[in-house]
Amino acid sequence: MLARGSFLRLRRGHFGILLAFLSLISCAGVQPRPPIRLEPQPSVHREPRPRPFIPPQAEVQPPSPPQPPAELQPPSTPQPQVRIFPEFVALITQPGDTFSSLAATYLKDPSLGWYISEFNERQSLSPGQELIIPLKFRQRGGLSFRGYQTVPVISYHKFSKTKVDRTTVQESAFEAQMQYLRQNGYRVLTMAEFFDFLDFHRVIPKKSVVITIDDDWRSAYEIAFPILRRYGYPATLFVYTDSIRDKGPDWGLIGEMSQSGIDIQCHTKTHRNLDKRLSQESFREYFEALKKELTESAEIIRKRLNKKVKYLAYPYGDTNPLIIAFLRKIGYRGAFTVKRGSNPSFIHHYQIYRAMIYGHFTLQDFERNLAYFTTQEID
Repeated sequence: MLARGSFLRLRRGHFGILLAFLSLISCAGVQPRPPIRLEPQPSVHREPRPRPFIPPQAEVQPPSPPQPPAELQPPSTPQPQVRIFPEFVALITQPGDTFSSLAATYLKDPSLGWYISEFNERQSLSPGQELIIPLKFRQRGGLSFRGYQTVPVISYHKFSKTKVDRTTVQESAFEAQMQYLRQNGYRVLTMAEFFDFLDFHRVIPKKSVVITIDDDWRSAYEIAFPILRRYGYPATLFVYTDSIRDKGPDWGLIGEMSQSGIDIQCHTKTHRNLDKRLSQESFREYFEALKKELTESAEIIRKRLNKKVKYLAYPYGDTNPLIIAFLRKIGYRGAFTVKRGSNPSFIHHYQIYRAMIYGHFTLQDFERNLAYFTTQEID
């Protein structure tokens, strides 16, 4: 290893040699290298590159001031006249539309035309009217928050062209009563429609009525039947079969009515009071008598008219629990008293009210027996 002093002496010697070398170069006349000059290159001819075609832009126009909205014009193409929703149909009536035809199309029952009429509060149709047809029935049983619907059942016994008494109605009076029903918007129900209402199976017009006739089938045929047919009203004729002769035209005339809207039903066999036992009649004999009155008459009607009897009018309007139990057992759907009143849907099926129409009744008396709603708000 060199001593410190020797290292310093060596470094000083190197520095001296470098100075001497530089002096020699300057003395020898070596010129510094000139800077490199770039010679211009010969120009090369190049074809100009074609510029892509840019179509001219449309001149941008300043936005026009807002214009007032144009008056709406009817569409040039016809718009749909019917819109069907889950619970109703909305339509515009067309030429030829009737309540019955619309009910047949959308409710599958032309007899429900009244339902469309009442819902829209219209009595007639003309083309271009807006109409709503409900597809779901409401208020079955006629129940509402204001009260409940009732159905009057009116009853006649005899008819005459001239005679008038308590049970005999003159022809002109009966005609006026049927006309009153028509002019005041009542709809006459069949017996089956009435019991469907009682069973909550059917909604019925708010002003509904049922017409019944007891006993005197011959005056019914001669006087009431032509009037009922002219108005298109159904009715029920309760007959006791012992009053109809097996021979002769009797059953033929009754059959004619049966084929033309008159429902023939049972008024027992002999017209005895079912609620009273005869003197010296044992309970067993009474029971057998009941069976005979209710079953034999129904069987006779079935054989003569090829129909099943379902309804009974009690002779004198009297009944009791035994009779009702018997009626249920043998398949009667309901039975009628002569207790005056109108019937709600919750009336007892075997104690239905009927209002007797007497010969001396005025139209005001007749009207008082046609109540169709009872107001009774729910507390």
